[in-house]
Amino acid sequence: MSKISIIVPVYYSSDTLMLLYQDMKEKILGRLGDYEIVFVDDGSGDRSWDIMQEIKALDDRVVLVRLSRNFGEHAALLAGLSCCTGDCAVTKQADLQEDSELILELYESWKKGNKVVLAVREERDDKLLYKWFANLYYVIVRKLIMPDMPKGGFDCYLLDRKAIDVLLMLDERNSSLSLQVLWMGFQTDKVYFHRKAREVGESRWTMSKKIKLIVDSMMSFSYFPIRFMTVLGGLVSLFAFLMGIFIISSKLIVGEPVLGWTSLMAVLLFSTGLILLMLGVLGEYIWRALDASRNRPPYLIDTIEKNKKEDGSINI
Repeated sequence: MSKISIIVPVYYSSDTLMLLYQDMKEKILGRLGDYEIVFVDDGSGDRSWDIMQEIKALDDRVVLVRLSRNFGEHAALLAGLSCCTGDCAVTKQADLQEDSELILELYESWKKGNKVVLAVREERDDKLLYKWFANLYYVIVRKLIMPDMPKGGFDCYLLDRKAIDVLLMLDERNSSLSLQVLWMGFQTDKVYFHRKAREVGESRWTMSKKIKLIVDSMMSFSYFPIRFMTVLGGLVSLFAFLMGIFIISSKLIVGEPVLGWTSLMAVLLFSTGLILLMLGVLGEYIWRALDASRNRPPYLIDTIEKNKKEDGSINI
């Protein structure tokens, strides 16, 4: 019988964890057959770890992973995938916005031979500003980075064991895990669902994290920033060359003095700002190269608690 692992990244989710487990137990766990639930505490400062242990006491097929500090959801998912033992693994958010029965649909699609199954948001009940920002991000991704990105985007997905091994082998930092899943190119299916509004707890998905996701996605999977700088630099140089010809012609042919110091300063300040912007983009690439060369692990596991009947409790 095939075994499925459910990976749940946890960050300040004490309000929803028990509700999440009860919802899965009521709706899907009895229908999955052989399963394990891997909760990964990504440096939460609330009672998330205590509640995770309470859940483990209720179900011996629960695995608890605790990271040494907050590394981000990308790292937490990788940590969970590295510890899971299923023939396939599905990611599950702890905010109760995806129906647990969605896992059954993903699992059934995997049984048909698909190595990657995406849970694509067909509709979402988020606030207008949040929805607008999310749609903007996916438009940017489809146009400039990854044309295969579904229109509604996805956070949850199921991976075959072969896809899990490849994903762990990539070991990329400052990247987007969702784009890595698309990049692998394995046989992929899509399951569409309606994402509900969050009713319990408060989201930790801040604006700074959203901006970082856009930058990481662009830098890791697209040469557009470099190409943009090349084209823009060429256009500005051409404009400066034409303006030089115009000024020299006015002085030698027409005999008019050079006028317009205000406009000259505006062009100078614009050019300086453009140069600094380009240096900033280059700095982002250099930083990522430096971060990769350090060869630091993307996460550090502090504790793993497994079923004692199988492996005992492991501390790292």
